[in-house]
Amino acid sequence: MTIFSRFGILLRHQKRANMSEMLKGHGLRYASFLHQKGYIGGQWVSAASGKTFEVTNPSNGKVIASVPDMDEHDAQMAIDAAYDAFQTWRRTTAKERAILLRKWYSLMEEHKEDLAILMTAEAGKPLVESRGEITYGSSFLEWFAEEARRIHGEVVQSPAPSKEMIFLREPIGVVSMITPWNFPNAMITRKAGAALAAGCTCVIKPAEDTPFSALAAVDLAEKAGIPPGVVNVVTASRPNTPAVGEILCTSPKVAGMSFTGSTVVGQLLYKLCSTGIKRIGLELGGNAPFIVFNGANLKSAVEGLMVAKFRNAGQACISANRILVQSGVYDQFLEQLKEAVSKQLVVGDGFDKGVNQGPIINQSQLNKVSAIVKDSVAAGAHLVTGGNPHKLGGLFYEPTILTEVTEDMPCFKEEIFGPVVAVRKFETEEEALQIANNSDRGLAAYFYSQDVSQVWRVARRLETGMIGINEGLISATEGAFGGVKQSGIGREGSRHGIDDYTNIKYICIGGIN
Repeated sequence: MTIFSRFGILLRHQKRANMSEMLKGHGLRYASFLHQKGYIGGQWVSAASGKTFEVTNPSNGKVIASVPDMDEHDAQMAIDAAYDAFQTWRRTTAKERAILLRKWYSLMEEHKEDLAILMTAEAGKPLVESRGEITYGSSFLEWFAEEARRIHGEVVQSPAPSKEMIFLREPIGVVSMITPWNFPNAMITRKAGAALAAGCTCVIKPAEDTPFSALAAVDLAEKAGIPPGVVNVVTASRPNTPAVGEILCTSPKVAGMSFTGSTVVGQLLYKLCSTGIKRIGLELGGNAPFIVFNGANLKSAVEGLMVAKFRNAGQACISANRILVQSGVYDQFLEQLKEAVSKQLVVGDGFDKGVNQGPIINQSQLNKVSAIVKDSVAAGAHLVTGGNPHKLGGLFYEPTILTEVTEDMPCFKEEIFGPVVAVRKFETEEEALQIANNSDRGLAAYFYSQDVSQVWRVARRLETGMIGINEGLISATEGAFGGVKQSGIGREGSRHGIDDYTNIKYICIGGIN
C-alpha cells in the first residue's frame, strides 16, 4: 500500500469521524449506523471497482459521507447471493419469518431517533417528518410479520368425485427493488416486509441521494437475525444506475421487480422486465386533483390541503397537484389558504426547531420546480405568493400559490414535486370531474364535500386508485396503496401487498376411490 493510499484511507476515516460528530450533535447515538459500504450476502462490501460517490445534505450542501459506486457486476453478485439464499429461505415457515420480521420492527422502533436523524441529514426533511416516516416505515414490518401467517391457500370443490383440487401460494423468488429518495425508509420496508413475509429474497437499489437510510435499515435487519443473502443493498451513482437497473430487470435469476419512482423510468423498467416476463409492481407518478365543493367545510379543506400539498415540501407522489375550487367558495377558500401558507410554513434546515418545510432534494429538481412556475406565469397564471428560490439560498424554494391557471399550463399538466399550489375555479360537479380525470395519471385524488350523495357520485367517477374524502392524509399501512392509468401496477401495503410476491400453484389429485 502506498503512502497516498494510506493517506486516502485516513482522510476518509477523518471525514466519517467529523460527520459522525456532527450527527451526534443532533442526537445520533450510534455512529455505526452511518455505513459506507454496500451489503451483499451478509457482508459489508465495497464496490469491486473501488469507486465511491459522495452524498450531501440538501440543506447545507455539506458532504455527509461516501458510499460504494457499484456497477452491474456488483449487482449481479447481489442477485447471486439472493438467489442462493432463496433456496433455504423459501423453506422457512411463516412463523419463523414472522418472528424475524417482528424483531426487525422492534429494532426499528428502538432506534427510530437515530434513523430519523440520518434521514433528515440526507433527505433534508424536517426532523418531525423523519420521525413520522420511521414510525410509518416500521409499521410495515409489524404488519407483514402478522400477514406472513395469513398467506392462505384454497381447497376448491372438484367437478369429479375421484379428484381433489388445491391451490397453494408460493414465493416467486428473488425480487429487485428500486426505491426513491423522498421516503427512503418506508418505501423499502413496504416492499421488503411483504417480500420476506412471502418467502422471497431481495436486492435493494436505493436512490443515490439517500442511501444511508437503506443501509441503516438493513443493519437492523442483520441484527434481527435475518440470514445472509435474504436482503442485499447495492448503492450506485446516477451514471451507474442505468446499468444496475438493467441487470436487476433482466437477470434470469430475478423473478420480480418492484419500483417506486417516475412514470418515465417505470416505463423503461417495464420494457426491460418484459423480455423475461418478470412479475412487476410499479408505483409511479401522480397528478392528484384536490376538489373543494361549495358544501365543503372550508376549515377542514384548508387543513387537508396543507398536509396533502406541503408534506415533504410537496415531494410526494400523492401530493395534491391540481386544486379545483367551486366558484361559490373560491374567494373564501383562497383567503384562508393564503393565511395558512403565510402563518404556518417555516422554511429551513430540517434540524432547526420549528421548521416544517425543508429543501428540494437536489439542484435538478429545484430547476424543474422553478421552470414549472416560471412557464406557468408566462402562460398567464397569477402569482399570489412565492414563486422564487427562497432567500435562504441553496435548494430552498418559497411556498407558492398560483391562481387563474388553465389545464394546458405546466403546473396542471406536470407533477410539480415541490411546494407549489396551483388553483383553478370551477362551476359544476361535472366540470370538476372532467378536469380531474383529464390526465394520464391516476394515483390519488382528494375532495371535500358534506353532501353524502355527492360523496358517492364523485368517488365512483374519479379515475384514481386512491381517494381521500374530507381527508388529506391517506397513507396507512392497512391501506392498499397504488394507482391506475400510468400511475402504476399492483398494490402495496394492506393484505394485498403480498400478492405481487406469490404465485398460485394448482394441484389436482386424482385416483381417489
